[in-house]
Amino acid sequence: MFRALTAYLLIVTVLTANLSRCFLFAGFSLNQKYIAAKLCENRDKPVLNCKGKCYLAKKIKQAEEKEKNQERQSQKNNFQEALITRKVNLIVPVPQIVHTSFSDLPFSLSNRSSDFFQPPRV
Repeated sequence: MFRALTAYLLIVTVLTANLSRCFLFAGFSLNQKYIAAKLCENRDKPVLNCKGKCYLAKKIKQAEEKEKNQERQSQKNNFQEALITRKVNLIVPVPQIVHTSFSDLPFSLSNRSSDFFQPPRV
């Protein structure tokens, strides 16, 4: 019961969002006389023969701006996630560390720490 109610609610929500212009036109056609008499900006100018179309154009423009703002907001909130769904084994080569003693070196080191390197004199 709860799933069916949720499904119907989602369907109505999606249809309402997609058919908002149709609702504007339907509401205008049903209330055209009232809009022309009370809400029309050009009601004082009968020569223009507006009959509320200016009000309809304003409402359509507002709906378009609202849709654009919602689209921008949804794009801001949109992000992609990169998920690794399989187990990945990474093999990293580890260099072998060789320990050598000073006695194994092919050259001799000075035992005195006060010796400074001096280049040979020519």
